[in-house]
Amino acid sequence: MTVTFKDAAGIEGMRLAGRLAAEVLDHLTPYVRPGITTNELDQLAHDYIVNVQQAIPAPLHYDPSGHNPYPKSICTSVNAVICHGIPNDKPLKKGDTLNIDITVIKNGWHGDTSRMFHVGEVSVAAKRLSAITYEAMWKGIEIVRPGVRLGDIGHVIQRHAEAAGYSVVREFCGHGIGQKFHEDPQILHYGKPGTGMEIKAGMVFTIEPMINQGKRDIREMGDGWTIVTKDRSLSAQWEHTVLCTETGYEIMTLSAGSPPPPAFVAPALPA
Repeated sequence: MTVTFKDAAGIEGMRLAGRLAAEVLDHLTPYVRPGITTNELDQLAHDYIVNVQQAIPAPLHYDPSGHNPYPKSICTSVNAVICHGIPNDKPLKKGDTLNIDITVIKNGWHGDTSRMFHVGEVSVAAKRLSAITYEAMWKGIEIVRPGVRLGDIGHVIQRHAEAAGYSVVREFCGHGIGQKFHEDPQILHYGKPGTGMEIKAGMVFTIEPMINQGKRDIREMGDGWTIVTKDRSLSAQWEHTVLCTETGYEIMTLSAGSPPPPAFVAPALPA
């Protein structure tokens, strides 16, 4: 396992890329409403990233080893889709839940973040799943500091999700990020305290729990990308890119429109 540690210049590059990724979500927010298609959201995001931010949408033509290239600029995961949903021409309808996952490349650095959106009024159950998933992400973020182990992050996320009656997807995880889209280490969203790699200052990685309303089992669709819950229950995901500082953490994917942290989160210590 080879972990890259970011120096001051790299951290500045990651800050910019992360902020730009979050600002794409800000840009899309007013358009998420009944009747719009995820293809239209994809085009809005693509044009904003390329023409306004003068950046690159990292998912477009992304081709991991042995995979067919991803055909769009963003991922849009609706209702029972866990992750990697491909935008299409089906209009969103009132009551849908939607995760939009954005990764931009700016000056060679990647910024990666996702948010949940509610299309019109959604069910109480859908709101609760989204809220618990958001809290679970923050449970993982708020313990990041030198000396913490990766299993500690997974444990607090798993404990929070399962205490609410939900399940944690295990086949997909957070990841190191920098000049590559996916780097070491893998950040599992389940685990045992005191296990796994020790976190050190300069590490940058995503925390992005995927939480299912039903069982954790998954199914891959025929397009080779879209992952759904096997029991067709709702799924939710939130994601931030996080830097481990000398004293705690810094979230690199914040923007003016980022939702505030839950009430239990203490202010991050300065770097």
